[in-house]
Amino acid sequence: MRILSGRKGKMPSKFQWTGVLLLLAAGVAGCGKAKPIRYYQINYPSLSSAGPEQTNVNLLVRVFFSSHLYREDRIVYGGTTPQMGTYTYERWSAPPIDMLQDAMVRGLRTSGRFNSVTALRSDSSGDFILTGHLYDFKEISGTEIVARINFDAELRELKTGKIVWSHTYNHDEPSQGTGVSAVAAAMDKNVQLSVKEVEAGLGEFFRTRKAQ
Repeated sequence: MRILSGRKGKMPSKFQWTGVLLLLAAGVAGCGKAKPIRYYQINYPSLSSAGPEQTNVNLLVRVFFSSHLYREDRIVYGGTTPQMGTYTYERWSAPPIDMLQDAMVRGLRTSGRFNSVTALRSDSSGDFILTGHLYDFKEISGTEIVARINFDAELRELKTGKIVWSHTYNHDEPSQGTGVSAVAAAMDKNVQLSVKEVEAGLGEFFRTRKAQ
């Protein structure tokens, strides 16, 4: 039986190879350098000691529930319409739900109101759990540019399983510029304001509870 072999292709000449290499080099040069990704972080609040208002409570802080947008590190922006988007090269150093949890833990811990304040883990034990739902953590562009935070917080007593305190935080912090770095600075300030508001609300709750 005769085996048929295919026709051998003609090898490119050295001049043809030179042309191919020049085209590849031009293509690479046209791409340019990749644009760097910039990350932004928040400064966690440091509150003054509450002194005599300290309560005999061990507080756990759980990550707030939220949509997938705030479980990723991309910075979200929007306007006066329902449409939203995310920046490609401007990102948070951590997802907003993680940054908010860390801010709550550090802020409430340094307030001096509680025996302990820790992030909830599988082996954690405490008296109350602070959690909630994060709805907005984004840049809003309209007549002015603002950093918007909107969340519901709730305190659950572990012994009874009941929600004993709740609070809604909704605030737009004006940006002092039009760039993403200015919006990040406004968001930083907004996070710290939210922690102080929650800390004040919890302080009032435990004062009232103790007096009853």
